[in-house]
Amino acid sequence: MGHAEFQERRIPKPIGGDLPEPPVFSSVDDERRYRKLKLAAAFRIFARFGLAEGIAGHITVRDPEFHDRFWVNPYAQHFSLIRPDDLVCIDEDANVYHGTGPVNAAAAAIHCGIHGANPDVVAAAHTHTTYGRAFSARSRLLAPLNQEACLFYEDHVLFRGDVVVLAADEGRRIAETMGAKRAAILLNHGLLTVGSSVDAAAYRFIAMERCCQVQLLAEAAGPIEPLNEAEARETREQLGSDYVAWLGFQGLYQQLLRDSPDLREYL
Repeated sequence: MGHAEFQERRIPKPIGGDLPEPPVFSSVDDERRYRKLKLAAAFRIFARFGLAEGIAGHITVRDPEFHDRFWVNPYAQHFSLIRPDDLVCIDEDANVYHGTGPVNAAAAAIHCGIHGANPDVVAAAHTHTTYGRAFSARSRLLAPLNQEACLFYEDHVLFRGDVVVLAADEGRRIAETMGAKRAAILLNHGLLTVGSSVDAAAYRFIAMERCCQVQLLAEAAGPIEPLNEAEARETREQLGSDYVAWLGFQGLYQQLLRDSPDLREYL
């Protein structure tokens, strides 16, 4: 996460102290170890939220040294069991550099293309969730119904792709559709989010899944009343940054570490 991201954040200043900031590393080895730990933690947090669905789903993080390589979960290992040592490093052509695999072909098709097409994407998250899949069955964007939904106002897209993703160019087509936006509703498929850290991409995904749930509930109860354009845009400008998403992830991460002695060994 760059210095400019912190300069541009507009989150209200808390009372009585400064907000935490992501660590700065003196070596790529230290940063790689940190990114892999955060990636393993993100999978376990997804499992706690019930966001694991069989063999589907993947989160990736770019390697800090070899920017054309990405760390991803091994195929068919449940999210709740993933450790940093289990992660696999691949490139855009699905060559394996570390780990034994196997790797989901859809992970290579989607994530490698996204990372390759957009150098600002450090991490990307996609899995088959209950409310994300339900919401993606209709061709519409999230409405700015509340503070959380405003985070996605003018910052997500609709994408029509393959139901079972195997085409190598799928990720690049998603990236082209997204442009600088940080989330996508993959029609008849589910949700996808990106960020400048594992933390930001993962927290944004959790928030988007919850927003889908809230909108579906609200629509089932009757007509909805979205916020107006100015309110939605102002809220997103204050709270929609990667820094705020990173910040939101920290409590979940600390809670997970408290309950996961095997992960604490990697600190």
